[in-house]
Amino acid sequence: MLVYVHGAKCVGIEAVPVTVEVDITLGIGIHLVGLADAAVKESLLRTVTSLQAKGFRIPGKKIVINLAPADLHKQGSGYDVPIALGIIAASEQRALPGLEKYLIMGELGLDGSIRYVAGTLPMVELAVRSGFKGAILPERSALEAVDFDETLVYGVRTLDDVLRILEEKEDPSDLLIWNTECYGAALREERERPVTADYMDFADILGQESAKRGVEIAAAGGHNLIFIGAPGSGKSSMAKAMAGILPPMTREESSVTSKIWSVAGKTTGHLGLMRRRPFRAPHISASKAAILGGGSGENILPGEVSLASGGVLFADEFCEAPKSTLEALRGPLEDRKVTISRLKAKIVYPASFMLVAASNPCPCGYYGEGERCTCSVGARAAYLSKLSGPIMDRIDLQLWIHPVQTSALIEGRKGEPSAAIAARVRVAREIQRQRFAGAGIFTNAEMSSKLLERFCPLSDDCKATLERIIDRLGLSARAYTRIIKIARTVADLAGLPDIQPGHLLEAAGYRFLDRRNILDL
Repeated sequence: MLVYVHGAKCVGIEAVPVTVEVDITLGIGIHLVGLADAAVKESLLRTVTSLQAKGFRIPGKKIVINLAPADLHKQGSGYDVPIALGIIAASEQRALPGLEKYLIMGELGLDGSIRYVAGTLPMVELAVRSGFKGAILPERSALEAVDFDETLVYGVRTLDDVLRILEEKEDPSDLLIWNTECYGAALREERERPVTADYMDFADILGQESAKRGVEIAAAGGHNLIFIGAPGSGKSSMAKAMAGILPPMTREESSVTSKIWSVAGKTTGHLGLMRRRPFRAPHISASKAAILGGGSGENILPGEVSLASGGVLFADEFCEAPKSTLEALRGPLEDRKVTISRLKAKIVYPASFMLVAASNPCPCGYYGEGERCTCSVGARAAYLSKLSGPIMDRIDLQLWIHPVQTSALIEGRKGEPSAAIAARVRVAREIQRQRFAGAGIFTNAEMSSKLLERFCPLSDDCKATLERIIDRLGLSARAYTRIIKIARTVADLAGLPDIQPGHLLEAAGYRFLDRRNILDL
């Protein structure tokens, strides 16, 4: 008897259907075909042991299991449950009328328990698109999909739970993820969790008012930012404080970011879509594959640039990182996506993040602070040469930070709190959300050349001002567009519909590294 069980495989952040075909005929042996990797092939022993633990027999006939389409590589342990159900149905040990109505995935334990699998969100989306009645997933995996009310999502713990749903003899509504004890416990834990800020408040950062203004602009428009300054000047503190002024993610942003984390298997037991913007801070020793993403064969996982999508990628000690890694950021910074190619696979992951970098100005760290610097001109030039022109073109705001004056430290006068800054940022982001409705982007920093012409018209005075700026600083065409994007954000913060010459001048003030000889600063 031939039966079909519907599963899925994640390709990037989208899921594609995989049909598990099981046929039992005369002969001997269990045969698994369909380009399965080692983890899938090992599932046969897990599945057989699990079925026997639940009282099912393994037919003494030829069992052929095909994972279709056969030309698509299958990885992972998520096909255990579909294979087990196929054997049960094909051997007619149980009648399962609901077998082809659901998308089913899960890893089996030897005792018949069902364990977490990654990629839940894309799979549930596939179930909705394909018109399935619902999806049957491990309980901890189904927790990720509680925000999808377009279909039935069942959270199961054992193989018996799955059989109860598919036999359609009784009401299985208690297994809907929203009705499970696991969901109730997770919801109570989320509500009772104390609201404590794990980031620094801008009010606790003394001085640095001009730098705080730059951070506010970066947060409001989603712009990339670099801090350059001596050790102890507050670079890392301000970068981490930025998490406290970023607005909540929209549903569209949250969906994309949550799917990336789901595919990477980093949302185990997480309740629903991610609501906080991610803040990723990889160490400078991280490999290029860790930053961009990678893996063997077709098992390509997202890297830090994708995990930071919708949020912040903080790169401390930027100039100390390997130059090859820094240059690898060019593509994601410009295209807002990363393409990872292997011999037999090509995967595209979103990478729409804010890069916040921090670096010392020279090897000793004290260039620009009076006579403290002990580096030669050649050493400073070699150090800053890692900030190549193409990379700096892609960083919108460049802030040189000097240590806080001793008098300011002693006086201890606090500045504006993060809550006040966050309120202005939220208003500016809302303006951009309405502006770019239907355009497929969310912030000014994501504007293409065509969108720049459409949403950033310049008056004659603005054009004349911009021409003087370009001639004086000798900026590239990419830096030219960055200045206009920053000016658009400055205008949004001011609540003005059009860019003014003063906005362009302020924006150009954040491009000091574009000058022809930055060592003369």
